[in-house]
Amino acid sequence: DLSQYIRDIPDFPKPGILFKDITPLLSNPDAFQESVRRLTERYQNEGIDAVAAAEARGFLFAAPLALVLHKPLVPLRKPGKLPYRTHHLAYDLETAGARVLVVDDLLATGGTMAAACHLVKKAGGVVAGCCVLVELEFLKGRELLQPHAVFSILRY
Repeated sequence: DLSQYIRDIPDFPKPGILFKDITPLLSNPDAFQESVRRLTERYQNEGIDAVAAAEARGFLFAAPLALVLHKPLVPLRKPGKLPYRTHHLAYDLETAGARVLVVDDLLATGGTMAAACHLVKKAGGVVAGCCVLVELEFLKGRELLQPHAVFSILRY
């Protein structure tokens, strides 16, 4: 049960917000490995060409997932954080139509992941799906990501 490794922090970053802290999961190698295993199991036969993630916590799950799937990692960063030619994307996708899995640690309102999907499409890729460790269902971020399929390991 990976939910036991998610710590609730009330009133952060402001009163009334219940922050879902993933650091206990990250500090437990077995729990972290299990979360990556579950993501891998879900996507290993989906014809993924690359794994993309929004900075910074998305990198924590996308990097090991990309390694296990043996696919390129596309880091999505804020403007001005990369020195090379950009498309507001870490690099142009090698092949037009590449199937890209978009990864983050948490899905709340969906804004970050929607922006990541937009960047993948702008670079010529196809969003193969969106996946997260934690989804805050009551914020309905999944709706903003339609028509893309969303996979979450833990839902609150």
